[in-house]
Amino acid sequence: MSASVKSLLSTLTSRGPHRVLRGNLAIAGQPGVVYTPESGLNLPAVAFGHGWLTGAANYRQLLEHLASWGFVAAAPDTERGPIPSHLNLATDLLTTLDICTGVRLGDGEISVHPDRLALAGHGMGAGAAVIAAGQRRVAAVAALFPAPTAPSAEAIAPDIDTPALILAGGTDIESVSSNAIPLAAAWGGSMVLREIDAASHNGIVEGRRALAAFGAGKHESKTARTTRALLTGYLLNKLLRDKTYAPFADPEAVIPHTTLVDPEAPREEEKPKLSVGQLASLLRR
Repeated sequence: MSASVKSLLSTLTSRGPHRVLRGNLAIAGQPGVVYTPESGLNLPAVAFGHGWLTGAANYRQLLEHLASWGFVAAAPDTERGPIPSHLNLATDLLTTLDICTGVRLGDGEISVHPDRLALAGHGMGAGAAVIAAGQRRVAAVAALFPAPTAPSAEAIAPDIDTPALILAGGTDIESVSSNAIPLAAAWGGSMVLREIDAASHNGIVEGRRALAAFGAGKHESKTARTTRALLTGYLLNKLLRDKTYAPFADPEAVIPHTTLVDPEAPREEEKPKLSVGQLASLLRR
């Protein structure tokens, strides 16, 4: 583990140098929020899709963090109900990118470069970002703790040659709530799959209320900090071509608090459980 990577991760865990402004996407006809640096032309932009039974407000710190590092970070606030349309959320993500590139933000002192765009999301929003990336080429995709969607993101992934960062929780990467491994295995372009140590798939959700009724765990501040740093470093490298942050896009780089996962490696099969009768029979031998 190089000291420089540890130092970079520590730096990216903290907010960046820019003062952050907040705006309302609804002014342009799309319910949602947008966070931007105070000023800047030809900035990179990220459209972010929320997870199931959450909304844009549950990712405020993440979006503000990206904006503090120089990104326009926008999130549609639709498909928040118990039976969402993943296709519609994907469409809203593309609309959000259109607004970012087509409208002068702030007081006209903020603009987005059309070649510096990324699609990102959490849970089902990660799947929606993949669906959107299958419809429009962007510079990068980031799937944070991706969850199964309809249509299936992994069925679309082989046709996408966009670079991708896929993050998963160390506690539930192989559970039914995560499709990180099959998504990574199917990805058509360059891809990095990282498991965040001791993290769960809903750990980055802020102020979780609706999910509490479904037994979801609490917000994990360490998971959220690590996720923000990994995402920011990856996007700085891919959207701004900043070689300083190349380790965050390197499928072989060792980064603290994470483990690289090979999606093609054979998975451990669960050992069959013995019945009481079988156990008694073994004990009698």
